[in-house]
Amino acid sequence: MTAVDEALRQLVRGADEILIERELVERLQSGRPLRVKAGFDPTAPDLHLGHTVLINKLRQFQELGHEAVFLIGDFTGMIGDPTGKSATRPPLTREQVIENARTYEQQIFKILDASKTRVVFNSDWMAQMEAGDLIRLAATHTVARMLERDDFHKRYAGGQPIAIHEFLYPLIQGYDSVALQADIELGGTDQKFNLLMGRELQKHFGQPPQVVLTMPLLEGTDGVQKMSKSLNNYIGINEPPAEMFGKIMSISDTLMWRYYELLSLQRSASDIARMRASAEQGTDNPRDFKLDLAREIVGRFHGVAAADAAVADWTLRFSERRMPEDMPEICLDLDGAQSLGLPRLLKEAGLVASTSEALRLIRQGGIRIDGERAIDEGIEMRRGASHVLQAGKRRFVRVRVR
Repeated sequence: MTAVDEALRQLVRGADEILIERELVERLQSGRPLRVKAGFDPTAPDLHLGHTVLINKLRQFQELGHEAVFLIGDFTGMIGDPTGKSATRPPLTREQVIENARTYEQQIFKILDASKTRVVFNSDWMAQMEAGDLIRLAATHTVARMLERDDFHKRYAGGQPIAIHEFLYPLIQGYDSVALQADIELGGTDQKFNLLMGRELQKHFGQPPQVVLTMPLLEGTDGVQKMSKSLNNYIGINEPPAEMFGKIMSISDTLMWRYYELLSLQRSASDIARMRASAEQGTDNPRDFKLDLAREIVGRFHGVAAADAAVADWTLRFSERRMPEDMPEICLDLDGAQSLGLPRLLKEAGLVASTSEALRLIRQGGIRIDGERAIDEGIEMRRGASHVLQAGKRRFVRVRVR
């Protein structure tokens, strides 16, 4: 296997699509350091594990000798990325964007090598544009082309408003690639239209078109929706070690393999396949693999000592509560609903005879979820979630919702 073959093998791991792979191979064969861009709008102050899917891929390029360009979209952040949105998103103020951007700079170097990373802000070139420049940029594409984007098309067909400035977002993201003369741009699968816009604009401005590499969107702890702070299914990279560890241990065994593939830097694809086969055959307990994953991720962001302490704390709490290894497991079908309330969940799981009994036990502090006392009767379990429910001291059941 040649050095280029080995590099390609590493880079395609976890990737959803490469456009165009032949061009990527040619650029790798050139032997020159490539300029690899990934952009992030600072719309919230904290990065979560979903963001790190792209940042991990940037790190892989770094380790292969290429230049990582971490683009902070302080200009586009004030527009608001319309991708996947069913309504116009309210723009952020300049002050909000700058404050969030400052925290991004502090967090990314928990993964990236600072000495090999170039951090840029797209306001550096966009703020220099005059009105005529922006009009000429807008003239490169038609409204019909913009409406090919799935989310714009759905909103237009549904009679929902699309603000003119939203059409500018893909153009500006694409122009970022022109300004940076990017060789490669990374993005989530939901960004494909914008990434390809970069290729088209580079051609328009006489540059070689960038290679586009898309990565899957990481599901949140509910196992269904894209990880998002607004959906409260996220794991923040700045969260305390014990909290981060506990959230990772709460994900379903099925979702664990997805997290391994997209987040682990220590396990190869063959390692993950072997572990999964072992778990599915019953040779090894999937909980042990999940514990190793949680240790790796907490260690990456908080250090080995903090990860070991989180393991010890979780193990102690798990042991003290004497959760049985052989507890029954059930799978509940939501039949089209998105979540199931805790009282009904306890009844469906056979832990109580009625929802009224469930409400009484919750109010008395007799219900635990993953070892933690449940004091809110309004708790809901979303589709894809997996939790250990406990009623009283001896009744346990592991529930998965599908």
